[in-house]
Amino acid sequence: MSDRTMIDVAGKTLLIPRLAKRALQVLASMGLTALLTLAIIVANGMLTAKGGSAAGLNTWLAFIQRPEVIGTMLLTSVVTILYLHWDKPSAGSRR
Repeated sequence: MSDRTMIDVAGKTLLIPRLAKRALQVLASMGLTALLTLAIIVANGMLTAKGGSAAGLNTWLAFIQRPEVIGTMLLTSVVTILYLHWDKPSAGSRR
């Protein structure tokens, strides 16, 4: 079994170490979580009469920079990636 895996970046296939691919997956899922949180908080700020999207952006920045929020996003991402890796069927088995 190889310790390298393929990943597609901008239409090109690259060989990278498996650990680097897992780290990239964790960072991507954390980024998507942060963007979704931003969209929800900014939309909430625009719908309320307290200051619009600028107030929503400030609220998001205060929220996303808290260490427990970053830790929760990181832990959730790592557990999800590890579970998907563990649950993936091997090449010779059938489910």
